[in-house]
Amino acid sequence: MSIASSYRLRLQRKRWLIRAFRKRRELRVLSDKTRRIRSRDILVFSTLRNEQVRLPYFLQYYREMGVSHFLFVDNDSTDGSADYLAQQADCSVWTTQAGYKRARFGVDWLNWLQMKYGHGHWTLVVDPDEFLVYPFCDTRPLPALCDWLDASSIKSFSAMLLDMYPKGRLDAQPYTPGQDPLEIASWFDAGNYTFAKNHRYGNLWIQGGPRMRVFFPEAPAKAPALNKIPLVKWDRKYAYVSSTHMLLPRGLNQVFDEFGGEKASGVLLHTKFLDTFNTKAKEELQRKQHYAASVEYRAYADTLKDDPDLWCNWSEKYINWRQLEILGLMSKGNWA
Repeated sequence: MSIASSYRLRLQRKRWLIRAFRKRRELRVLSDKTRRIRSRDILVFSTLRNEQVRLPYFLQYYREMGVSHFLFVDNDSTDGSADYLAQQADCSVWTTQAGYKRARFGVDWLNWLQMKYGHGHWTLVVDPDEFLVYPFCDTRPLPALCDWLDASSIKSFSAMLLDMYPKGRLDAQPYTPGQDPLEIASWFDAGNYTFAKNHRYGNLWIQGGPRMRVFFPEAPAKAPALNKIPLVKWDRKYAYVSSTHMLLPRGLNQVFDEFGGEKASGVLLHTKFLDTFNTKAKEELQRKQHYAASVEYRAYADTLKDDPDLWCNWSEKYINWRQLEILGLMSKGNWA
């Protein structure tokens, strides 16, 4: 990368940090328990709207994985999500009625909270429908992974977003609070993925799976990006650029090996497609707060209105992380 390009990225990072500092004014604290955060705690940061039905299992999952504190931004929920989280001893909650889109789809809010509370911590940025799995996650909790990353001088950990879905209609099996969503959405596309390098930021760009196969078959370039870097040893000088797809400084995006080796990586099991999805999609389509005038949600609404079924003959049922490693969707690298 040229000196000029590097300089422009440094300026861009400073601009995002200044923007996040200004956007802090849009957040109103509802429950601040951050004084309980200890120096080695792993922290989860998340934005949400009307996800109360998902929150009990989401919290249980990450608590059992070793997360010590959760920091949420509730974007004007009407289903009691904020109040539910405020009652949890390990959750700090901020609320806002400001536009999700004008906050760069929530990135500005989380950049600010990570700047203020995440410095020096391993921070995990996930949505309430995303569940991180990684090599040996069935026997080694997140603190073990983070200790190994520290010992290996690795500051960021990638995870491909893997869309999960049920066999049959999305609305056939009702989801209940506290239920593991993988009991319903247990299938995924084992192949059908494209990979390309983003030369400006240095990250790997991944698209494909059921959302490209079903919703964007004629325009695959419009399919959502599946590459994520959700787990980072945070520094207040860092900034996410676009969701968790890429960060600055640019070196944090180099989470893959270009010279024949394999770096350790994980998978985010994405359980968006439950019986609650159609209602959620209609709401977000009306709000128009998502990327590219909510083109993704227009595709959902148009495609699923008659036949809400993503399963196909090539779908594979999820078993465990070892299955994902065999399929090449994650790697344990040299973590043995």
